[in-house]
Amino acid sequence: MNSVPPAGLHPSSVEELRVRTRAFIREIVVPAEPRPGQALNLAVRRELQAAARDAGVFAPHVPEEFGGQGLALEHWSTVFQEAGYSPIGPAVLNCMAPDEGNMHMLNLIGTDAQKRDFLGPLAAGEISSCFAMSEPHPGAGSDPDALATTAVRDGSGWLITGHKRFTSGATFASFAIVMARTGADGAGTEGAPDPAAAGTAASAPAGATMFLVPMATPGVRIGNPIHTVDSYLPGGHPNVHFDGVRVPGSAVLGEAGLGFKYAQVRLGPARLTHCMRWLGLARRAMDIMLDRANTREIFGAHLSQLGIAQDLIAQSVIDIETSDAIIAKCAALLAVDAKAGSALSSVAKVHVSEAVYRVIDRAVQLCGGDGVSDGLPLAQYLNEVRPFRIYDGSTETHKWAIARRAASERRRAVAAGEPFQGTARIYEGER
Repeated sequence: MNSVPPAGLHPSSVEELRVRTRAFIREIVVPAEPRPGQALNLAVRRELQAAARDAGVFAPHVPEEFGGQGLALEHWSTVFQEAGYSPIGPAVLNCMAPDEGNMHMLNLIGTDAQKRDFLGPLAAGEISSCFAMSEPHPGAGSDPDALATTAVRDGSGWLITGHKRFTSGATFASFAIVMARTGADGAGTEGAPDPAAAGTAASAPAGATMFLVPMATPGVRIGNPIHTVDSYLPGGHPNVHFDGVRVPGSAVLGEAGLGFKYAQVRLGPARLTHCMRWLGLARRAMDIMLDRANTREIFGAHLSQLGIAQDLIAQSVIDIETSDAIIAKCAALLAVDAKAGSALSSVAKVHVSEAVYRVIDRAVQLCGGDGVSDGLPLAQYLNEVRPFRIYDGSTETHKWAIARRAASERRRAVAAGEPFQGTARIYEGER
C-alpha cells in the first residue's frame, strides 16, 4: 500500500489556517446560506469555492501538490469544525463527504495515474464522486460480509454487476469507488480466472475489490432517489445499478481482494471527519442558544440566569467538550496506528453522533416556538444530524463491535497473565 507522510505543518500554521477558515465561514459563507431545507445553488457554490481558493482555505486536508492546504490528519479537527459551523461550509471548502473520504483513500493507495485522473480533478473541485458500498437487503449494509455485487474477470478487464443504494452524491458524481466481491486470483464469484490475465492478479485473495468506475461507463444507471430528512448533500442518496459494467484492469484501486482492508483505511477517518463537521454545527446551535439565553427575558430575568436553562447550557458544553476531546484522541491515534484508530473511531462516532443531536435538540427547546420554525435554522439542523446515528454504521452496530472488542481484549490480557477478576473474592454477608 502506498503511503504519504503527514504534511507536518507547524502548530502555529495550523492555528493560522483555523483562524482564516473561521473568518471565511462566518463572513463569506454564512451570509450566502440558503434558507433551511433548500439546496445550495450550484453556481453560488462555484463562486464560494473560488473565494475559498483566493482566501487560502480550500481543501484543507489535501496535499499541497494537489492544490490543498496540506494538513496532516491529526490537525484536521479544528479546521473541519470551523468549516462545519455552516451546513454548506464543508461543500464550499471541498472537505465534504463522500469526496473527502475518497480523496484521502486515493492519496494513500492510488497509483500515479489514478491520482492524476481522479484525485487531481476531485481535489480541485472540478468534479465530485461517490462511494458505492451499501446494498439493498440481503446485501451489504451493517454487515459488509453480505456484499452481493460481484466483479468477474473478463479478459484483461472486469465485469461488475450489482445494485447499490444510499450512494451519497451519485446524482452529480463523475465517478464511483465501487466495492465488489471477487474470488481467489481475481476470479469473481463465478468461474475461473481468465488464462489471458495470468500474472495480473497473481495470488489475489478472495474477498472484495475496489474499482474506480466513471459514471458515464455503459451499464452504470442511476436508479430511484431515496428521500431522506437531510438535504444539504449535493446529489442525494440514490440507488445505482451496475449492469455488466466493463472496466479495465487499471480500474482496480489498490490490490484485488483487499477491498475490506482498504475500506477501513477510508471508513475510520471518514467516520471521524463526520464527527468534526457535525460538531462544528453543534457549536453553531450552541451560539444560537446562548444568544437567545442572554437576550430573552422571562419572569423578570434573562434565560441564562434561570436554573433550568442553565442546565441545558451546561449539559451542551459538556457534550461539546467531551466530543472534541475524543475526536482529538482518535485523530492522533489514526495518524500512527490505523487499526487502533479505526476501532476508536467507532467509539467517537457513537458518542459524537448522540451528543451533537442532544446539543441541537436542547437549542431547539430553549428557543421555544422559534426553534421549531423556519425563522431559525435549528429544526433543519436536527434533520441534518439525525441520520448520522445511522450513516457510516448505526449506533447499535458500533456498540455491538465495541463490546466484542472490549471482551476480546480482556480475554487476551488475562491469557497474557493479568489477574482474572472473575475469581475475585465476593463479599457477601460480611461486615
